[in-house]
Amino acid sequence: MPKMKTKSSAKKRFSKTGSGRIKRGFAYKSHCLEEKPQKMKRKARGTALVSKADERIVRQFMPYL
Repeated sequence: MPKMKTKSSAKKRFSKTGSGRIKRGFAYKSHCLEEKPQKMKRKARGTALVSKADERIVRQFMPYL
């Protein structure tokens, strides 16, 4: 059986935590930042965990995660 391919777009956006959950960044922080509220930009600095519902989809994109 051939190897499964990882989605290139997913491997750039997601990573695994020590406990096995999937970590993601926040959207809307690359351009037009003058117009966005400071609160939104502060919140978008860090990372968050992918929701349980979306975790299954991301794992399909990255079979060797």
